[in-house]
Amino acid sequence: MRLDKYLKVSRLIKRRTVAKEACDSGIISINGKVAKSSTEVKEGDIIEIRFGSKLTKAKVTEIKEHVLKNEAKEMYEIIE
Repeated sequence: MRLDKYLKVSRLIKRRTVAKEACDSGIISINGKVAKSSTEVKEGDIIEIRFGSKLTKAKVTEIKEHVLKNEAKEMYEIIE
């Protein structure tokens, strides 16, 4: 699944356009490498999101095309 779509479906970022802009500006990385919005996400990947001075690390635990709002948190595990 594309990174921008994963961020939207998992609700780490609320909108896909915002997720795409965040990826293109270089504030999101996968496994330590800056990622573009079209980067493929796999289970076990570590996603880092930098908003200002705040850094959020999440491990991808599962990938689904569609999830309900209350099930979205099962798609990732917050590390830091």
